[in-house]
Amino acid sequence: MQTSLTGSLGKPGFGSDLRALFTVMWREWVIFTRYPSWIIAMFIWPLIFPMLYILTARALAGPDGTGMAVFMATTGATDFIGYIVIGTTVWMWQNIVLWDVGFALRNEQMRGTLESNWLSPTWRFSYLLGHTGPQIVSMLMFITITAIEFGLLFGIQLNGSIWMILLMMLAAVPAIYGLGFAFASLVITVKEANAFVFLIRGLVMIFCGITFPVSLLPGWMQSIAKWLPQTYLINGMRSAAFSNAGIRELAPDLIPLLLFGTFWLVVGYFTFLWMERRARRTGAIGQY
Repeated sequence: MQTSLTGSLGKPGFGSDLRALFTVMWREWVIFTRYPSWIIAMFIWPLIFPMLYILTARALAGPDGTGMAVFMATTGATDFIGYIVIGTTVWMWQNIVLWDVGFALRNEQMRGTLESNWLSPTWRFSYLLGHTGPQIVSMLMFITITAIEFGLLFGIQLNGSIWMILLMMLAAVPAIYGLGFAFASLVITVKEANAFVFLIRGLVMIFCGITFPVSLLPGWMQSIAKWLPQTYLINGMRSAAFSNAGIRELAPDLIPLLLFGTFWLVVGYFTFLWMERRARRTGAIGQY
């Protein structure tokens, strides 16, 4: 009786995997709240990064603001500040995910806890997935703070539905975090991947039109932009926020975004499995 009981308790199951997942989520949330400077940064960065482009736009518009009228006519936007803020916020979202989720396993390895946890009979993907939960919550706080700050300081008003904006953001979660999963798995292998972060966020900045319409890019650059999910997210959020677009109008951006999300989730998960098998063979988890 004692042997069978021990065996049943020692065998991992769905319930134990869920407990491990929520334990990792709670741990990451506790770590996040233990560093107040991280929370203070959430009030500063939403203003600093977009202001770089907002002030540049005002300077390039000329003393009489004629350049701004050309920008409005080209983009179809009624508020150039809101147009820029949406693009830069998406860029910051992807950038933070790459640094945070993308280095989740590496950071735990540097803490000295990954190797011992890896040896436990637990669903190992929970270590990465559990890190994502608090990160999504913190990003919702970040985006909410951005909207409040620019609404109060610059008077940005949304002409569209907040629900359509949230729908676009929800549809983007699989693509953005799937890319983060794939990136986190590769970081365990290459150990240092700052150059990859700079490359990916540079692609988003140049090709996805965070401060200008993609239609202004040369044809070959527009072709590349079509393969980046952030392009559809930025365009869809702008349409939902300032053009009062509904589901039908958002479909050309929503459908590709969901397809990219499926692709990147699959790629992220199987990259993790590949890294897990490689770690068993080479001992990469224990290598600094």
